[in-house]
Amino acid sequence: MATPGKAGIPLGVMKVLDPRQLKPDSTETERILTVFDETIVKLEITRLIPRIIGSLERFARMLGPEITSSLLELQKLSMEIQELLASPGREEKRRAAEQRLKCCLRNTLRLFLANPLLYHGLKYEVWVRESPADAFIKAFKEFRDFTLERLLTSPDEEKEKIQFMEDISLRVEKNMETMSAVQAELEAAIQTRDEEINSKDKKIENLKASMEDLAKECKADIHQITKEGEKQQKEDEKASKERCARLEQDVLRLRAQFKALVLEHRASELVLRKEKCKTEREIEKWVQKYDKDMSEKQATYEETEAAYNEEKAQLAVLMEKHALLLQEYTAIEEERRILKEKAEEAAREAARRNDAATYIQAFWKGYLVRSIYKSKLKKGRGRGRGRGK
Repeated sequence: MATPGKAGIPLGVMKVLDPRQLKPDSTETERILTVFDETIVKLEITRLIPRIIGSLERFARMLGPEITSSLLELQKLSMEIQELLASPGREEKRRAAEQRLKCCLRNTLRLFLANPLLYHGLKYEVWVRESPADAFIKAFKEFRDFTLERLLTSPDEEKEKIQFMEDISLRVEKNMETMSAVQAELEAAIQTRDEEINSKDKKIENLKASMEDLAKECKADIHQITKEGEKQQKEDEKASKERCARLEQDVLRLRAQFKALVLEHRASELVLRKEKCKTEREIEKWVQKYDKDMSEKQATYEETEAAYNEEKAQLAVLMEKHALLLQEYTAIEEERRILKEKAEEAAREAARRNDAATYIQAFWKGYLVRSIYKSKLKKGRGRGRGRGK
């Protein structure tokens, strides 16, 4: 890897430093992002559910009967869990109620996810105060972006990023140390000059006071001392100016170095901009290719959907015919059942009649046999009596 100061920032580092250029490059990554996005939507729906339940009459028509009943069940289970929490010693019932609450919440979320237009409409209709859930959702979104960056950053790109950041940090640290040292030296020189000037001023004031006291006695000495003081002051000022000039030259030299570094960095930035333009052109080419592929797939999808709709219409016609045939079949089965019941009733009636006829015939045959037998007995008895006479 070339150093940033000579050949510019590596392309892998630029991709990591600019997360907007990151795009999913595999099916697994897209699936992971889909799971994150669905979880974010579920969190946002869960955040809206208490407010929706509080104004259920207002949103009942928009929600529909199925979602409304699910929300009522969710409210009922929530109140039940609150009652169980208030009364200790009912952990098993509370756990069972919590399990039912989780299942009900999952079913409610499935119903909302099945109708995304309803969720987006409620998102702008329902007003919810800021709560810790907002911070959690925001943190989860940041975690999703961080995960995307980590998924799309290869180990080599990560190493390049770390190395590049370390090089930049070292260069900035060296520049800051140099500037701090020069600034400290300049401040120390200015402070030393001010201290010397103050010291000289104090000496001059002391000498003036002494001269005022001794003006009558030693005017010549005072005049000479004043000249010496002025001369010394001029020499000190001259030395101070020379030192300030040297420090200003140092500052100018450091500024020139700073400008050279800026120009060097601008050249590096120009190289990076060219690489960025090249990358954007490649991305645009891939996007056009993607649009072309998607248009072809869309045409295939539309053809398949048309065939599906046609088969669906045929299925609807067949279902109507099936329903009519089922009604006819049910009516025929009902008639068969009624005829069978009538036949069974007739058979039972015929059996009863046969039994009755058999019973009557048997009774009549017995009656005839008894009658014949009685008549024979009477005849036998009459013959016996005649023989006895």
